[in-house]
Amino acid sequence: MSAQPNFLHELVGSMSQGAAGNPTVAMIEAAFAHHGLHWRYVNMEVTPEDLGVAVRGAKAMGFRGFNCSLPHKVTVIPHLDGLGESAAVMGAVNCVVRRGDKLIGENTDGKGFLKSLTSATDPRGKAVVIFGAGGAARAIAVELGLAGIRQITVVNRSASRGADLVELLRDKLQLQAKLIVWDGDYVIPEGTDFVINATSIGLYDANARLALDVSSLKPGMIVADVIGNPPQTRLMRDAAERGCTALDGLGMLVNQGIVGVQYWTGIEPDATVMRRALEQALGL
Repeated sequence: MSAQPNFLHELVGSMSQGAAGNPTVAMIEAAFAHHGLHWRYVNMEVTPEDLGVAVRGAKAMGFRGFNCSLPHKVTVIPHLDGLGESAAVMGAVNCVVRRGDKLIGENTDGKGFLKSLTSATDPRGKAVVIFGAGGAARAIAVELGLAGIRQITVVNRSASRGADLVELLRDKLQLQAKLIVWDGDYVIPEGTDFVINATSIGLYDANARLALDVSSLKPGMIVADVIGNPPQTRLMRDAAERGCTALDGLGMLVNQGIVGVQYWTGIEPDATVMRRALEQALGL
C-alpha cells in the first residue's frame, strides 16, 4: 500500500475472532469521513493460528495500525516490535500503531476511561473503588495508577483473580491497593472519590443490579460504568439520583476510539460525530 493518502487510502483495521457486526467500524469511519481523511478502517476475522501471519501481512502492506480484541490481546504481543508503557504493565494490547518501521502495542481500554474521567476531575491523589478484576478493570486500574491515583480498592468475587490485580498494582506501580472479596451488597467506604463498575453486569440489561448499597453513594462522588449498551444502566440512574456525577460506558467507548484515531492519524477527532455514529450503530 502506498503511503500517499491523496492517491490510495491509508488503512487501519480490527483483528478479532468473530468480527461481524463491530460497531467500532462505524465510529472510526465516521471520524475519517468527517475530517476528510482518505483512510479506511477494515474489519477482519483472524483465527488464533493465523494471528502471526496477519500481523506480518498488515506490516508488509503498510497498515498504519489495527485494533485487537479477544482472544488476541495477549497473544499478539510476541508478534510486535515493542509496547507502550501501560500495555507493558498490564500485559495486554488492544491497539497497534505503526511508528516508523515498527508496530508498537498500546492499550486504549483504560486510556478511554481516563479521558472520560479527566473531563470531570483530576484523578491525582484520589481514592477509587473498582468492581471487577478482569481485562477492563486491569486496564482502568493501571491507567489510574499511571495518572497518580492515591488508593485503589478492588472488589471482586474471585479472591485469586482479585489478588492478581492487586499484586500487579502494588509491585509494578507501587500503589496503595487492597482486595475486598465481594459478598453481598458492598458499602462504599467514606473518603472514596470514584466508584467504577468494570464488570459485565448491566450489559444489554438496563435493570441489572450491581450488588452495592446505593445509600453509600454520596453527592460529589464520580460513578462510572464500562457498560456502553445500554448507556443508562441501573448504576448510572442510581448514581444520578444520589447526586453523583455519572459517567456512562458509551463515553468510554468513544474515547477509546478517539485515542486510537489520534495514535494512527495525529489528529484530534470530533467526539460528537463519533458518539452519534456509535449510537446509531448500536441502535440507541
